[in-house]
Amino acid sequence: MNQSIKLKLFWLAVAVELVGVATNVHVLQWIAKPLMAPLLIWYLMRPGPVTVALVFATIGDVVLLIPGQLIPGMVAFLGTQIALLVAFLRHDRPKALAIVVYALLWAGVNAALWGQLGALRGPILGYSLALVGMACAATGVSVRIGLGGALFLVSDLLIGVGAAGLDFPGRDLVVMSTYAAALFLIATGAQRAWAGTETRRSSVSAGISSPGA
Repeated sequence: MNQSIKLKLFWLAVAVELVGVATNVHVLQWIAKPLMAPLLIWYLMRPGPVTVALVFATIGDVVLLIPGQLIPGMVAFLGTQIALLVAFLRHDRPKALAIVVYALLWAGVNAALWGQLGALRGPILGYSLALVGMACAATGVSVRIGLGGALFLVSDLLIGVGAAGLDFPGRDLVVMSTYAAALFLIATGAQRAWAGTETRRSSVSAGISSPGA
């Protein structure tokens, strides 16, 4: 199937999910949310850590549809962050400025929310470290993937804000919007990065095999 059609199906699932979140219709969320990451796996059609990350994201999405399952969902998404971290570090090292900025952000946010997190302090401290590491590493791949990592961070930061008892109207909608955009940017960015790598390899191979090379 054409790649653009696969992405259109992804955005259709996202639209249904956002309607479900906005209207608090859980059946729409159960239909659409578990399809988002698998549609991107179908789009990529390639084994590797990014695909593994999307498998863990699918598990996390399903688990988090069940009330009171924040910790199991966090464990699943920890797998997502580790797999993405591996994928990004294979490509290149993160930008030095990004390391400083994300380290300060991690320390500042955890310090600000520490008093409100209670028993979630330890799990969120560990998970947020993996999350920030992923977002930081994403800056070494491409602008698109770097933005995807940043949006993933924003989405999960807002979940942490909710876990700390700090809420605002439309928070869930912003969480899902930034999460969906992050998945899209990371998946499509990975596809572009792979295509660029394969093109360079083909050019090198052609240069080596050509007469007089």
